[in-house]
Amino acid sequence: MASLGLDIDPSVDASVSATLAAVEEALRSHVASADPLVAEAARHLMDAGGKRFRPLILALGAQFGDPTRTEIVPAALVVELTHLATLYHDDVMDEAAVRRGAPSANARWGNSVAILVGDYLFARAADIAATLGQEAVRLQAQTFARLVHGQIAETVGPRGRDPIEHYLQVITEKTASLIATSARFGGLFSGAAPELVDALEGYGETIGIAFQLSDDLLDIASESVQSGKTPGTDLREGVPTLPVLYALAGDDTDASAVRLREILATGPVTDDRLHAEALGLLRESAAMKRARETVRSYAEEARSRLAPLPDGAARRAMEALCDFIADRTN
Repeated sequence: MASLGLDIDPSVDASVSATLAAVEEALRSHVASADPLVAEAARHLMDAGGKRFRPLILALGAQFGDPTRTEIVPAALVVELTHLATLYHDDVMDEAAVRRGAPSANARWGNSVAILVGDYLFARAADIAATLGQEAVRLQAQTFARLVHGQIAETVGPRGRDPIEHYLQVITEKTASLIATSARFGGLFSGAAPELVDALEGYGETIGIAFQLSDDLLDIASESVQSGKTPGTDLREGVPTLPVLYALAGDDTDASAVRLREILATGPVTDDRLHAEALGLLRESAAMKRARETVRSYAEEARSRLAPLPDGAARRAMEALCDFIADRTN
């Protein structure tokens, strides 16, 4: 966690870092396949890196029990392999050419291979979950169902619902559900008390929403590639993230807000000149300010979910993560 610039207790940082290092090493052996093509394609996104946010949340949750239990690393593999599998499928559905700065699997091997490799990774995650017992299998299956519901909701669109409400539902199901399960796994497999496991799950879901929203804001706010993609990618592809939805729903009459709505109403902003204009207007807009406030409100809600947990270094680390996510787009 020190890599995020968080000032946390050294013992917690060492424990979490050790878990993440073990997960990184184990990932490579668990995506192996006798088929060279499957092995290469399955390693593709893993080798491209990533935040490993879900194993991080799991490792933090494990601090409320015994973080050295042998079940912790396999549990983290379940959530990270599930996450990686969804990325293969997402890139096919989004027709993405790039993921994590590298050519997407579908761009390199085609849609069919990318889908099947995603299926393979889901199967590997399920196989590991089975070694952890019935509860792990049940939780992974329930989470998988929520991920699918979120993807379907994103695919079919609001269908008469408020677009902002619909968007928040999508990221809750598609992103936050797996982060909630990560936190629950951390408490569950470290042997934490049941009431602490429930509190961790609530924290995970809420911080997961804040995390996804902050990623979406970074796509607009960053001048660099903090978000893992070229700034303004969502805008260029017509992905309606929260700042865009707030801008479209606004009734501001000042010239910049009106102009921004005009550009956004056309859908994907592919013209370079209009894209630069829209990006600049969004960065200075009331919609962006409102979106930042929304991220902070979810981060503060996540902090409140920690109330049942004992005060100490582990809880303070999770609170520091709330602050980091709330502040990272400023």
